[in-house]
Amino acid sequence: MERKGLGKRINEVRKDRGFTADKLSELCNINATYLRQIEGGVKMPSLPVFIDICNALRISPDYLLQDEMGENEISKIKELEAQPFTRSVGAFTPTLFKVSAGLGMQQAGIRISTDMFFESVPDAFVDVSLDKWHFDEGTQTIPIIIPRNYLNLYNFGFAQSRNLPKLSEGVMGLIQMDINMRGNGRVKQYKGNIVGFSNRLNTILVPQSFMEWANQNFAPEREAQPSRLIVEVKNPTDTAITDYFQQKNYETEGDNLDAGKTTYFLRLITGIVSGVGLFISILSFYILMLSVFLLLQKNTAKLENLLLIGYSPSKVALPYHVLTVGLNLLVLLLAVIGVVWLRSYYTGVLKTLIPQLETGSLLPCILAGSILFIVVSALNILLIRKKVLSIWKGNK
Repeated sequence: MERKGLGKRINEVRKDRGFTADKLSELCNINATYLRQIEGGVKMPSLPVFIDICNALRISPDYLLQDEMGENEISKIKELEAQPFTRSVGAFTPTLFKVSAGLGMQQAGIRISTDMFFESVPDAFVDVSLDKWHFDEGTQTIPIIIPRNYLNLYNFGFAQSRNLPKLSEGVMGLIQMDINMRGNGRVKQYKGNIVGFSNRLNTILVPQSFMEWANQNFAPEREAQPSRLIVEVKNPTDTAITDYFQQKNYETEGDNLDAGKTTYFLRLITGIVSGVGLFISILSFYILMLSVFLLLQKNTAKLENLLLIGYSPSKVALPYHVLTVGLNLLVLLLAVIGVVWLRSYYTGVLKTLIPQLETGSLLPCILAGSILFIVVSALNILLIRKKVLSIWKGNK
C-alpha cells in the first residue's frame, strides 16, 4: 500500500477518535514528528509501531491497510463471482464510526462498558432465523447476532473461573445492551438486543439496512469499503476452490471450508439413503404384488368355481383387496410410529447441541406417506381386479 494512503487513514481515525498527534504519539511511545511524517506519507511505520498505532486507535490493521476500492479490487470480486465453483459472493461492511456498549444493573451498582465494532453481511448469508432480523429507527432497538463461541468462552472460561452464573441463549436474548454511537458530531444511544447466535460468522453482526443507515448518518463523508468477503460455493469438496485461493493468496477463516465439506457429504449420504429407501419401497411393492398373484394363482380353481356359481368378479376380488389395503395401512402406521420415535430421539440430541434449532412439522411426512399409501393401494386393487377379470373371462 502507498504511504500516503496509510497515513491518510491513520490521520482520519485519529481525528475520529478525538486524539491529537501529540496524544497518539505519547500512547505509541514515538516522537510526534515521526507520527506526522507517517500521516503525511513521508515515512512508513515499522511493524511494532504500526501495531502500537492500531492498539491505541482500537482499529483493525485490515482497515488501515486496505486501499481505496478501485477497479482492481472490483475486478477481483467479479473474477471470484465468475468462478465455476462460486454460487454467490457477499461482502462484510464495517462501521465507520465509534461504537461502545454498556451493560449492568443500576440497583446493584454494576456497570460494564467497552468499545466494540459491528459488521454486516447480506441477509442471504445469515445462518440464523430472520424473524427478528430487521431494524426500525422508530423502535430504537438494534438486533444483534454474535458468534456462539463468544457465549461458550464466557460460560466455560470466564464465568467458571470466577464462580459467576452461566448464561443460556434464552437469557442472553432477554438482556438489552446500551449501544452508544458517535460520529459526525452526533451522539445517539440505542438498545441492543441479541436475537441469535451464529455458528459460521465470527463477528458481531447487525442488519445490512442498519449498517447503511448508520454509516450514512454518522460518517457521511466516508465510504464503507468491504473488509472481508463471504463466498458460498456449489461443492465444498471441489479442489479447484483451494487451488484458486492458494493461487490468489486468499486466506479462509477458521474451518468453514471443512464444515462445508462435512455438510456436503451429509447431504450426499442423505441422498444415497433416500435413493436406497426408494429402491427398497419399489422392491417391497413388487414382492407384495408377487405374493398376492401367487396366492391368486394357487386359488385359481376355487375362484373359477365361485365365478361359475354366480359371484361377481368384484366380490371375488374383495378379500384380496382388503388384504393388500390392510397390509399397506399397517406398513404406513408402523412407518409413522417409527419416524415419530426416531425423530423425538435425534431432535432431543440436536437441541442439546444447537439450542436454537427449529423443528419442522411432521405433516409433510404424514402427507407423503398417505399419498404413497393411496397410490400403492389403488395400483394393487387395479392389478388384482384385472387378474380376477382375466380368470372370469377365461371361463366364458
